Amino acid sequence: MKRVFILGMTLIFLSGCVHAISRDVLRQVDKKITFSELIKDPNAYRGKVVLLGGVIVKAVNKKEGTLLEVYQTRLDREGRPVQLDISEGRFLALYKGLLDSEIYRKGRKVTIAGVVQGEKVLPLGEIEYHYPYLLIKEIHLWKEEKPPPCELCLYPCYPWWWYPWCDPYWPYCRPYF
Repeated sequence: MKRVFILGMTLIFLSGCVHAISRDVLRQVDKKITFSELIKDPNAYRGKVVLLGGVIVKAVNKKEGTLLEVYQTRLDREGRPVQLDISEGRFLALYKGLLDSEIYRKGRKVTIAGVVQGEKVLPLGEIEYHYPYLLIKEIHLWKEEKPPPCELCLYPCYPWWWYPWCDPYWPYCRPYF
């Protein structure tokens, strides 16, 4: 009975550490390639499989598939994009097929395993930007995280006649909507 309990707890613990990208694809990823190296010379890594993630800037449906423009961020152990206000640059990733641009829209977090195709030079504002260009092998779209109702809510703020001391404009008592 004790062994079953320990095995069950181990499985529960390990299930929380599952990576966003499948093991088969992760085995193909060249973990030595960093984004800073890739952005310097994408053509040097042509044909290599890389793991990148970040936040979608734009999704465009084209004849050959859906092209995502993503600003890169660091990934955690599960492959989740973190530190969203720090980026080393942008990359383009082509999905051979249709990704609905309302779902894969600006601001959504993604993790992508893809084959480096080289670089594409496209306008970014008033400059010509050199994007690393990937062909997507596998993509994971992260669920949207809803922010907490307020930063300092100590308890729910019901209408004022329930708790007359509860002023909705007092910073520690705000409605949950």
